[in-house]
Parts: sequence; C-alpha cells; structure tokens
Amino acid sequence: MRAANYLDLAPYRRSTVGFDRLLDLMNNAAPDAAEHYPPFDIERRADGTYRISVAVPGFRPDELEVVAQQNMLTVSGRKPGGEPQATYLHQGISTRSFERRFPLADFVIVQSAALENGLLTVTLKREVPEAMKPRKLDISTTAQPASTTEKDQAQA
Repeated sequence: MRAANYLDLAPYRRSTVGFDRLLDLMNNAAPDAAEHYPPFDIERRADGTYRISVAVPGFRPDELEVVAQQNMLTVSGRKPGGEPQATYLHQGISTRSFERRFPLADFVIVQSAALENGLLTVTLKREVPEAMKPRKLDISTTAQPASTTEKDQAQA
C-alpha cells in the first residue's frame, strides 16, 4: 500500500524553483517497488542549479544514456545480454536495465552529465529568458493639479 510511503511535500514546494510539480509526480508516479529502481536524489544547490544523482553501480558510460527532450529528462541504462552469467551465492547489487523519466519545469536545461563512483550525476539549471522575467516599472507623475489646468485652459 502506498499510504505508508506518503510524504507531505508542501513545505518543500515553497523552497524549490523548477521542480514544484516534479516532487508530486515522483511521489505518485510509481505504483510498485519495481519502478523505484534505480534510486536517485534531487539536490538544489546554492548556486541555483539542481543536481540529480542516480545510483548506477556496475554500469559503464557506454551503457548509460541521458536524453533531454522538451520538458522531460530520460535516464536509461542497458546491460548487454551476451555476457556469460556468473554464479552468485548472493546477488544484492542489481544491474538490470532501467529507464527513469524526470518531468522538468519550463526553461530548465541540462548542463552536464558525469559518471563517477557508481553515481550518474546530471546538472540542471533554470534559465528564464529576459522577456519572461518579471520587471519593475518606474511610476512617473505627470498630472498637474486641477486648478492649474483650468487656468491654463482659460488662458488659451
């Protein structure tokens, strides 16, 4: 039952930029444990970027793929099937093929992807175009008092 896994994300929505809807989608998207592989973290960094870290032990860079298309980031890993199978007494490190999708907010771009020590790290940044950013307008005063305006009109 998913009720045990429910987490109130309301406090985090106020402190994130670009991933407001993403938190809800990740919490509600996967109906069973099989779809929670591989585990991942999403971190908001002090410099305004985001970092998604995906645990991919046993995968080489040529077995991983990161694709950014429109408002979706897809991370996938494919293990070749032609390798001889080892005989394990215990196999706790999963290396099965996977595909993870991360919905992205508008104007979020993928800056880089790197694999180090079994972690695939994808760095993202939200870059809102200047035309879309809010801007403050100066308020000018050009109106004259009514009595002065009436005198000017009478003289004309």
